Amino acid sequence: MRLFSYCVKIDDGAAPNPFWGICTLTICKPIIRRTAKVGDWIFGIGSKNVFGTDYSGKLVYAMQVTEILTYREYDMFCRKSLQKKIPDIKNKDYRRKVGDCLYDYCSGSRVLQRPGVHLKLAKSRDCSGKNALLSDHFYYFGDAAVEVPKAFSTIIRQGQGHQLQKNEAIKLDLVEWITSNFQPNKIFGSPQVHIQFIDGEIRKSCGNAIKC
Repeated sequence: MRLFSYCVKIDDGAAPNPFWGICTLTICKPIIRRTAKVGDWIFGIGSKNVFGTDYSGKLVYAMQVTEILTYREYDMFCRKSLQKKIPDIKNKDYRRKVGDCLYDYCSGSRVLQRPGVHLKLAKSRDCSGKNALLSDHFYYFGDAAVEVPKAFSTIIRQGQGHQLQKNEAIKLDLVEWITSNFQPNKIFGSPQVHIQFIDGEIRKSCGNAIKC
C-alpha cells in the first residue's frame, strides 16, 4: 500500500467526484491515475487561497483505490451502472453538472468530449492519465475540510505535482487516524468552489453549491 498526497487547487465536486456512492478521480492528476494501484490511498490537501479562504493544512478528501478502470471501461461502466456521473450541465442538480465521465468512447476510434467542467484544451492531459480511479472507501470533507494533525504534517503539499516517498513513514498511522475518527463513504461538506455554466462559459465562485 502506498499513500499519495497532493494539493487540491480547485475542489468543485468533479476531481474528486464523491457523489452517487462512489468517489472517483478520473480527471486531473494524470500521473497518480497512471501509477496508482488497488489498495493505495490518495489524500487531497486544501489550497491556500480559495476565494479568500485558506484551506492549506486541511484535508479535503481521502480515498482508498478499490477499482481501476481504463477511460473506455469507465465510459461503459457509467453508461450501464452510473449514469449520473455523466455530466449534464443543464441539470438543476449541481452533482449532475460536475459529472466526471467526460469522455465518450462510443464513436469508434474517435474520443468525444462531453460538455462539462473541463475545456477542450484539457483533453490530452486528462486522457494521458489513462485510468479512472474508483473508491467505495472514502471520506469527503470539501468546505468542511479538517485540520491535518501535526504528527502527519509531512503529507501537506502546496503547488503542482504530488508526493509519495515522504509519506512512507507515516502512512499506516495516517490511515489508522482517518479510519478510526470518521465515518467512511460520507460527504461531510460541499465543494469549495461552485461552477456555473453560462452561455458556454465556465464560471467559478465560492462554494455552498449543495448541502448533502
